[in-house]
Amino acid sequence: MGDENAERRPEAKRALVEAFSTFENDALRDVWLFDQRNHERLYLRDDVAEKIADLDVPRFLDNERYGYITRDIYRDLYYADYAYTVRGFGEFEQFRTFLTGDDRKIGAFASFDRRQGGYDFGALDDDIDDVVAAYPLDAFVPE
Repeated sequence: MGDENAERRPEAKRALVEAFSTFENDALRDVWLFDQRNHERLYLRDDVAEKIADLDVPRFLDNERYGYITRDIYRDLYYADYAYTVRGFGEFEQFRTFLTGDDRKIGAFASFDRRQGGYDFGALDDDIDDVVAAYPLDAFVPE
């Protein structure tokens, strides 16, 4: 089964990028996967690559990993399931979600150029859920 997951990994990751891209193609800046130890850049727009050239990416990803803790806290405190987080920055909005609701720790985030009226991130989360349901979860493990 591990071999099947390895074979499906590129397809699953392309499908994930496609979900983000279809959501808002021209505004998509980047797409990343992360788990407790690794991260993988799936997509990075050229102009954004220049802007993050000096960014400490591992440190940035360590900050995203705090989401594992807050996800567990939300699960214990709220009557509804945690789905995603959106952060607003001066030039962009960042969407982060986890690819499963169980104890597996695989997350994804993407950034989009800011736009008047914002985005329907709930619809994006639904699209991502559909992609994740179509593949074994191990296919999304960052390399």
